[in-house]
Amino acid sequence: MGKAFVIAVDGPGGAGKGELTKRLAKEFGFDLLDSGAIYRVLAYAARKAGLAMFDEDSLVQEANVLNLSFNVEEDGVHVMLGQEDVTRAIRTEENGVNASKVAAHPLVRQALLARQRDFAQEPGLVADGRDMGTVVFPQAQVKIFLDASPEVRAKRRQLQLEAAGKEADFEQILKEITERDERDRNRPVAPLKPAEDALLLDSTDLSIEEVFNKACEYIRSKMK
Repeated sequence: MGKAFVIAVDGPGGAGKGELTKRLAKEFGFDLLDSGAIYRVLAYAARKAGLAMFDEDSLVQEANVLNLSFNVEEDGVHVMLGQEDVTRAIRTEENGVNASKVAAHPLVRQALLARQRDFAQEPGLVADGRDMGTVVFPQAQVKIFLDASPEVRAKRRQLQLEAAGKEADFEQILKEITERDERDRNRPVAPLKPAEDALLLDSTDLSIEEVFNKACEYIRSKMK
């Protein structure tokens, strides 16, 4: 990890990690790692190659040759698979479910671990994920666990989909979120849980501005 200052932000999908980490990266001038995108890209590439989400050996082989990069543009961070911009393609509900299945394989996680750690470069990194503070960057100077109730997270996702002109069934989204939480929190390797020294933030009743301000105050206290 070297001298890079690492801010590890963990938590379940829909808690607001994406928006928070983008704001933090901009505020502190740090690079951004969306670790969830790595698993989403792998799931997308595996599906494209006709691989099964339960075929751990084939998924590991795919992970070892995954040509992934993040391009920062005016309109946000673009996720690239080789020369293909897969930013939108990897964000479908189906691919998100597949990514969670892919991430449950111990050997797949091991294959992608070193690649994630390579993102920690000076002056610093904001890492968005589910095991950033517990596994990938256990020595991170700042660890934050951002959570929210499943119902609130499902509603946020529903509004996101509707804003994009897509049909969104609240009950179905809530079911998928609950099932994914169950998988992520109970998987044998790197389960979703707060690091012992993490700041716990519940965004259920907070605006993104309130979450951002609380996070910034905490981060600055660690920089002194």
